[in-house]
Amino acid sequence: MRKPKLGQNFLIDDEARNAIVDALGALGERTVIEIGPGHGAITSILAARCRRLIAIELDPALAAELRFRFRAAPQVEVIEADVLEVDFAALVPAGESADVVGNLPYYITSPILLRLFAAGARGLLARAVVMMQREVADRLSAAPGCREYGLLSATTQINARAESLFTLPPAAFSPPPDVFSTVLRLEFAPRFVELGVDAAGFDAFLHRCFAQKRKTLANNLRAASHAGARGYTTEELHAAWPAEIPALARAESLALEPLAALYRALAPLGQNAE
Repeated sequence: MRKPKLGQNFLIDDEARNAIVDALGALGERTVIEIGPGHGAITSILAARCRRLIAIELDPALAAELRFRFRAAPQVEVIEADVLEVDFAALVPAGESADVVGNLPYYITSPILLRLFAAGARGLLARAVVMMQREVADRLSAAPGCREYGLLSATTQINARAESLFTLPPAAFSPPPDVFSTVLRLEFAPRFVELGVDAAGFDAFLHRCFAQKRKTLANNLRAASHAGARGYTTEELHAAWPAEIPALARAESLALEPLAALYRALAPLGQNAE
């Protein structure tokens, strides 16, 4: 039985489930972590292709079903847990990285992505093929200046290369959701070193830059932050402002490079890390 509170919509399209696994590439020597395997539509394909498969399932009944179904497959491990509480470092052998696949629950897509980005930054994950609501997927891969571009876009693109693969209609699932779903491939490739910024400080800075979508970048930075730090003064911003950023620019119009340049220029003021 489907449990609505878990956001369960099970993939039933055979072509799609094979395409999702194919998008991970060669898996013969890989460890794969599957998020929300459900009844095992993708699990059964992965089990035949990868060296080790770790299926993380929150629903106790589904976890029990999977353990029984794959009881003769020693390479498959079923973990009954909330993916937001799983320690990826404990799952991935030292010196190795894993791949991730999953149909992300719509109501916690962003928190899961942030967990994956953090693990990718530590070298624990190499790539992920994940499905999510189409509108959220559009935000992840949006370019600066597009209506969909925002904080989630910037956060994604400093942590990974996002590629939209294909979109599925509601009929590909049982029961059908009210939305279309898009499958993306994320290649984890953190850019913090390349951009000359520290991860924690720049993340806090991005939250300030995108705090209110209709405000200019300067006005957002002048305002006090969500963590209580004072805003920058007009004089401080003028002194640090890179020439390539228009005075009335909004964060949504800017690529990561000019934002990183502004972050570095403001760093001596000691407000970037919160």
